[in-house]
Amino acid sequence: MWSILKREVKNYMKNPLFWLGIAIGVFMIFQNVSPYLKIHYLREGETIVNDEPETYADRDVFHGYVPTEEGRRREIWEERIREVLISVFKMDNEKAQSVIDEMKGMDVMAACAHLEGYGFYDAYYDYEATSIRKGTSEEINSYIAEKLENRAFSYYFSRKFADFAGVFMGFFATVSLSVLFMQDTRRNTYELLHTKPVSAGKYLSGKVGGGFAVCLITLAALNLIFFGTCLIATRNSGFEIEVHLTDFLLASVIYILPNILMIVSVYSLISLVFKSPLPAVPLLFLYIVYSNMGSGNAEGIYGYYGRPLAIMVRFPGRFFDTVPPPMILLNQSFLILAAVCILFLSMQIWKRRRVY
Repeated sequence: MWSILKREVKNYMKNPLFWLGIAIGVFMIFQNVSPYLKIHYLREGETIVNDEPETYADRDVFHGYVPTEEGRRREIWEERIREVLISVFKMDNEKAQSVIDEMKGMDVMAACAHLEGYGFYDAYYDYEATSIRKGTSEEINSYIAEKLENRAFSYYFSRKFADFAGVFMGFFATVSLSVLFMQDTRRNTYELLHTKPVSAGKYLSGKVGGGFAVCLITLAALNLIFFGTCLIATRNSGFEIEVHLTDFLLASVIYILPNILMIVSVYSLISLVFKSPLPAVPLLFLYIVYSNMGSGNAEGIYGYYGRPLAIMVRFPGRFFDTVPPPMILLNQSFLILAAVCILFLSMQIWKRRRVY
């Protein structure tokens, strides 16, 4: 087992394309997480200037936006509704105001349903857009301080890192592991392997362990690189709580490693069933697409809520408000269990084809 594992790791380490892949991954991840490294306490007289709307749902604190207070949010939304009724639906001021008055006492969903009676079907999206607003320097600093009161900056940043690193590792593992079983599934080699005194457990443990170890080394390198980047970038941010490497490691272990184990397990099964790993490539790409698709929640609102046995864990929310998808720990546990079952099935296939 160990000799097979070491051989696979050495083969990958000697391949320049492996290191090129890591370099591409570092660049891609940095392009996505670098804006969050700009978050800092605003100094006296410092402001964030932009010409964007007062409310903009797709903006974050580094753009100068903070969450809107609930009471004020309703006021901003109603004012936006009144403007649309006048400019788009060609109502006069009195008629538009009467529609707003009719909404008094209704909750947001009921008010949206009421507006649909006038042909206004985008009211809820306008409400979502009011979730954040431009803040003053004091409001931005107060918001950051509130979020960092009990959590380190790295707690939030590691989730964004896990988001984009998880996407990269999914594609990286799918592409790089496609050659893991390539040599062994060639006709002459495959038949020869089944005449050797090596058990199915040792062989598959070595191959799968080697592929998993390669991905683990890659992920460890990414953790160290972005931990160091985060540490340097936040040195003059004014944050009192330091950056923790354990936040990065914990996020990687929970949100990325089970996905990699599933990918390498699928490769083992497909390679032994079809005597070639290549059929697994399009299958895994479809699996990634499935895992990355959004869906609607109980209220019919479209977003990313995770999918059963998904091999992607996304954190698409604003920086300080990112939360894992519902039941993500259960899903990751099922992924590990499913991967183990797939490996066991692969061993049975190997045994049935053994030549004594």
